[in-house]
Amino acid sequence: MRDSLLETGVTPSKRMGQHFLLWEDLAHRMVEYADIQPGDTVLEVGPGLGILTEKLRRRTDRVVAVEKDTRLCAFLTRKFPDLLLLEGDVLRVSLPPFDKVVSNLPYEISSPFTFMLLGMPFKRAVLTYQREFAKRMVARSGTKAYSRLSVNIHYRCSSRALEEVPRSAFWPVPEVDSTVVQLDPRSPPFHVDRQGFHQVVDALFTHRRKKAVNALIYSWSQFARSKERLRSVLTGTALASKRAQELSPEHIAELTNLIFPPKG
Repeated sequence: MRDSLLETGVTPSKRMGQHFLLWEDLAHRMVEYADIQPGDTVLEVGPGLGILTEKLRRRTDRVVAVEKDTRLCAFLTRKFPDLLLLEGDVLRVSLPPFDKVVSNLPYEISSPFTFMLLGMPFKRAVLTYQREFAKRMVARSGTKAYSRLSVNIHYRCSSRALEEVPRSAFWPVPEVDSTVVQLDPRSPPFHVDRQGFHQVVDALFTHRRKKAVNALIYSWSQFARSKERLRSVLTGTALASKRAQELSPEHIAELTNLIFPPKG
């Protein structure tokens, strides 16, 4: 690590959220979790000094790395001359098609990158997140960590926490521990109007302390011609008296189908 940093002239940037992976065995396990096959195209975000990159390239020659730091790009180009390396912000660059994503994500892009990823085709993602963020990703209804993020992930993917990673696995040592999460895309587990479902989710969790009927009435213009009309639609379902944290994604789908009846 010291030799590589001396070669690059890089001082880790707090602004860029740079924390370099020290544990090679963690990189190895992440590659194993992703079940990378020789023909897979793998996206890595923030390769840093290339510890994970090197292990990915042992499985496939189709690795696409996106690095924002110009100095690290120069180092990675020397270390991996034939690596497809894109210099820039992964939220802004044009990405080629990929099959899998394996990355130790900079914490500050965890949310925007994850939501961007959910809108793209991929087969599996194995990503390291700040532990509290990861808890929200995989949380189930009725738990403190259950959130809008939990529901949106559930709608698009199956998710599971694979292992806890102490902060000592990185340098400089971050202020928080991490968790490796696996995402496997699948079709939504229920039939529902997609836009309507996300509108209901947003309304419920914006007013998460209120009963569902009141949370939805706060945003009634998205759902009905009048508050009275929306209230009448929700009358008769016990779900309307529950709060967001008590409603599973399937329950939220039931509410959505009352407001936006499925067509056909």
